[in-house]
Amino acid sequence: MTTKKTFGFTSTILHSDRQKSIEHGSLHKPVHHSVAFGYSDVRDLAAVFQGKKSGYRYGRQGNPTVSALEEKVTRMEDGYSTLCFATGMAAIGALVQGLLRSGDHVISSSFLFGNTNSLWQTVEVQGMPVSFVDATDVANVERAITPATRLVFVETIANPRTQIADLQRIGELCAKHGILYVVDNTMTSPYLFRPKAVGASFVINALTKYIGGHGNALGGSLTDTGLFDWNRYPNIAETYKRFETKQWGMAQLRAKALRDFGASLGPEAAHHLAVGAETIALRVERQSASALALASMLAKDARVAAVYYPGLTQHPQHAIASQLFKAYGGLFSFELKAGLDCFDYINHLQLAIPSSNLGDTRTLIIPVAHTIYHEMGAERRASMGIAESLIRVSTGIEETEDLLQDFAQALDAVSPAKK
Repeated sequence: MTTKKTFGFTSTILHSDRQKSIEHGSLHKPVHHSVAFGYSDVRDLAAVFQGKKSGYRYGRQGNPTVSALEEKVTRMEDGYSTLCFATGMAAIGALVQGLLRSGDHVISSSFLFGNTNSLWQTVEVQGMPVSFVDATDVANVERAITPATRLVFVETIANPRTQIADLQRIGELCAKHGILYVVDNTMTSPYLFRPKAVGASFVINALTKYIGGHGNALGGSLTDTGLFDWNRYPNIAETYKRFETKQWGMAQLRAKALRDFGASLGPEAAHHLAVGAETIALRVERQSASALALASMLAKDARVAAVYYPGLTQHPQHAIASQLFKAYGGLFSFELKAGLDCFDYINHLQLAIPSSNLGDTRTLIIPVAHTIYHEMGAERRASMGIAESLIRVSTGIEETEDLLQDFAQALDAVSPAKK
């Protein structure tokens, strides 16, 4: 008998599709556009609908191309099961739609992606109170827990100020209280960090970003790590308890967030994301190296007021990042000294592109307060440490030296001494 070998991260992802038979020996899972699936025996169709047999019912609840991507993400996160959605925000919204009820309490990091912050504000209006806390210290999370707390939500690295939650200790706290621990892994990606290692119940990935990596497809995923005991969760409907206990959460999510809510990922996008995922290690290594080089250069420049990047020793959570992450990621932000205009600086860059995406093969840059965080207002921005001059950078895969030269020449161009 041949012993099945365990391969490394990239080897596993590259050959994920081939773990099951593929039509005509294709190296990639083909794109299945059909939204309906026929059966030669109607009893098989009934068995699929009743959950007694594996198979496909209707495209809204998944198809073979999307399933292949879900298996790939599950392998990336060393998880139990994954559901893919139309966007990363849909994956977060699925938690609300599928697992929360009116009166349930959510604890969230206060250092959040702007749209996630907006979603939690909507959740509050719908009757589910949300406590925003500084999650860099587990004590703040512990003080916010109530008998109605069902879920704690954090990001690995906050966008854009790069604060890092007290990931390990929050995981221990949630395990003690039987609370769902949800970690958004988008900024690190499963190549740099697997939240399962700190006890996460669910892992969120905005697949559009580092996993897809080419800015050509929207998508999001929600991975059940298999660590949570669903017997401890009060919101599972009896109809989903006919499955094995480990399947309860995902069975309810597939029904409530895909079948009912319809936030489904299309097969074409799934194919783009799956192919993009094959090079994640190569891309993220280059992006992380360039981000560290740029952040280090800017931190030493007298014309720069502040640089926020976990790879810098002066970063408040540098020790946590060094302990948990393989590298420090491709996102950082910085502020120019007073008198230097952030718009002028960005306009003088030749390689970095003004854009709101992250994790692209191209370096992207954006003035935060004036764009993606404009809607929340100055008071909320100030509470999150978002300065009006803050510039966010997502490094691409350009040569590091080219990026260093580009960012330096732009500083020279806007410096009063050079005018």
